[in-house]
Amino acid sequence: MAINLDKLTGFHQQALNIRNDKMEVIAGNLANANTPGYKARGIDFKQAMASAQYSSGQKMTRTHENHISGGMTSSAEIGFRIPSQPDTGDGNTVEVQRERNEFLDTSMRYQASIQFLDGKIKGMKKALSGGGQG
Repeated sequence: MAINLDKLTGFHQQALNIRNDKMEVIAGNLANANTPGYKARGIDFKQAMASAQYSSGQKMTRTHENHISGGMTSSAEIGFRIPSQPDTGDGNTVEVQRERNEFLDTSMRYQASIQFLDGKIKGMKKALSGGGQG
Protein backbone atom coordinates (compact mmCIF):
# COMPACT_ATOMS: atom_id res chain seq x y z
CA MET A 1 0.00 0.00 0.00
CA ALA A 2 1.47 3.33 -1.08
CA ILE A 3 1.70 6.17 1.41
CA ASN A 4 0.45 9.49 0.08
CA LEU A 5 2.06 12.24 2.14
CA ASP A 6 0.04 14.89 0.33
CA LYS A 7 -3.16 13.38 1.70
CA LEU A 8 -1.59 13.19 5.15
CA THR A 9 -0.24 16.73 5.27
CA GLY A 10 -1.76 18.61 2.32
CA PHE A 11 -4.44 20.61 4.12
CA HIS A 12 -2.15 21.61 6.97
CA GLN A 13 0.71 22.53 4.64
CA GLN A 14 -1.61 24.79 2.66
CA ALA A 15 -2.93 26.34 5.89
CA LEU A 16 0.62 27.00 7.10
CA ASN A 17 1.59 28.63 3.80
CA ILE A 18 -1.46 30.89 3.79
CA ARG A 19 -1.05 31.83 7.45
CA ASN A 20 2.61 32.64 6.79
CA ASP A 21 1.62 34.89 3.87
CA LYS A 22 -1.06 36.51 6.02
CA MET A 23 1.46 37.30 8.78
CA GLU A 24 3.80 38.86 6.21
CA VAL A 25 0.98 41.11 4.96
CA ILE A 26 0.09 42.10 8.52
CA ALA A 27 3.74 42.84 9.30
CA GLY A 28 3.82 45.09 6.22
CA ASN A 29 0.74 46.91 7.48
CA LEU A 30 2.32 47.45 10.88
CA ALA A 31 5.56 48.66 9.30
CA ASN A 32 3.59 51.25 7.33
CA ALA A 33 1.31 52.38 10.17
CA ASN A 34 2.74 55.92 9.99
CA THR A 35 3.05 56.15 6.20
CA PRO A 36 0.62 58.78 4.88
CA GLY A 37 -1.77 57.36 2.27
CA TYR A 38 -0.89 53.71 2.96
CA LYS A 39 -3.87 51.38 2.58
CA ALA A 40 -3.94 48.38 4.91
CA ARG A 41 -4.04 45.04 3.10
CA GLY A 42 -5.25 41.61 4.13
CA ILE A 43 -5.81 38.01 3.06
CA ASP A 44 -9.16 36.28 3.53
CA PHE A 45 -8.07 32.91 4.97
CA LYS A 46 -11.28 31.05 4.07
CA GLN A 47 -11.18 32.23 0.46
CA ALA A 48 -7.46 31.48 0.20
CA MET A 49 -7.90 27.93 1.55
CA ALA A 50 -10.81 27.26 -0.80
CA SER A 51 -8.70 28.54 -3.66
CA ALA A 52 -5.70 26.42 -2.63
CA GLN A 53 -7.85 23.29 -2.37
CA TYR A 54 -9.42 24.01 -5.75
CA SER A 55 -6.03 24.47 -7.44
CA SER A 56 -4.62 21.31 -5.83
CA GLY A 57 -7.37 19.17 -7.29
CA GLN A 58 -9.29 18.80 -4.04
CA LYS A 59 -12.48 20.05 -5.62
CA MET A 60 -15.62 20.72 -3.68
CA THR A 61 -18.51 18.51 -4.59
CA ARG A 62 -22.04 19.72 -5.19
CA THR A 63 -24.67 17.80 -3.29
CA HIS A 64 -27.56 19.46 -5.08
CA GLU A 65 -27.98 20.73 -8.64
CA ASN A 66 -28.96 24.22 -7.41
CA HIS A 67 -25.72 24.69 -5.47
CA ILE A 68 -23.13 27.05 -6.91
CA SER A 69 -20.41 25.25 -8.85
CA GLY A 70 -16.73 25.82 -8.20
CA GLY A 71 -14.82 28.34 -10.23
CA MET A 72 -12.42 29.99 -7.84
CA THR A 73 -9.11 31.56 -8.69
CA SER A 74 -5.94 29.54 -8.26
CA SER A 75 -4.14 31.86 -5.84
CA ALA A 76 -4.90 33.87 -2.73
CA GLU A 77 -5.77 37.45 -3.44
CA ILE A 78 -4.37 40.20 -1.28
CA GLY A 79 -7.09 42.77 -0.85
CA PHE A 80 -7.51 46.02 1.00
CA ARG A 81 -8.97 46.09 4.49
CA ILE A 82 -12.09 48.12 5.13
CA PRO A 83 -11.26 50.38 8.07
CA SER A 84 -13.57 50.34 11.10
CA GLN A 85 -12.22 53.65 12.42
CA PRO A 86 -12.73 57.07 10.80
CA ASP A 87 -9.95 58.46 8.61
CA THR A 88 -7.22 60.21 10.60
CA GLY A 89 -6.73 62.76 7.84
CA ASP A 90 -3.55 61.38 6.30
CA GLY A 91 -5.28 58.65 4.25
CA ASN A 92 -3.61 55.80 6.16
CA THR A 93 -6.06 52.96 6.91
CA VAL A 94 -3.82 50.86 9.20
CA GLU A 95 -5.46 50.23 12.58
CA VAL A 96 -2.51 49.17 14.72
CA GLN A 97 -4.48 47.41 17.46
CA ARG A 98 -6.55 45.49 14.90
CA GLU A 99 -3.37 44.43 13.06
CA ARG A 100 -1.71 43.29 16.30
CA ASN A 101 -4.77 41.26 17.24
CA GLU A 102 -4.95 39.74 13.76
CA PHE A 103 -1.24 38.88 13.89
CA LEU A 104 -1.63 37.24 17.32
CA ASP A 105 -4.65 35.23 16.18
CA THR A 106 -2.93 34.11 12.99
CA SER A 107 0.31 33.16 14.78
CA MET A 108 -1.60 31.08 17.36
CA ARG A 109 -3.45 29.28 14.57
CA TYR A 110 -0.12 28.77 12.77
CA GLN A 111 1.34 27.17 15.91
CA ALA A 112 -1.74 24.96 16.32
CA SER A 113 -1.39 23.77 12.71
CA ILE A 114 2.26 22.93 13.33
CA GLN A 115 1.36 20.92 16.42
CA PHE A 116 -1.41 19.07 14.60
CA LEU A 117 0.93 18.33 11.68
CA ASP A 118 3.59 17.13 14.12
CA GLY A 119 1.05 14.73 15.63
CA LYS A 120 0.17 13.35 12.19
CA ILE A 121 3.86 12.82 11.36
CA LYS A 122 4.52 11.13 14.72
CA GLY A 123 1.52 8.87 14.11
CA MET A 124 2.84 7.96 10.66
CA LYS A 125 6.31 7.22 12.08
CA LYS A 126 4.74 5.02 14.74
CA ALA A 127 2.70 3.14 12.15
CA LEU A 128 5.76 2.63 9.93
CA SER A 129 7.82 1.32 12.85
CA GLY A 130 5.16 -1.20 13.79
CA GLY A 131 3.52 0.79 16.56
CA GLY A 132 6.39 0.44 19.00
CA GLN A 133 6.28 -3.38 18.96
CA GLY A 134 9.45 -5.18 18.43
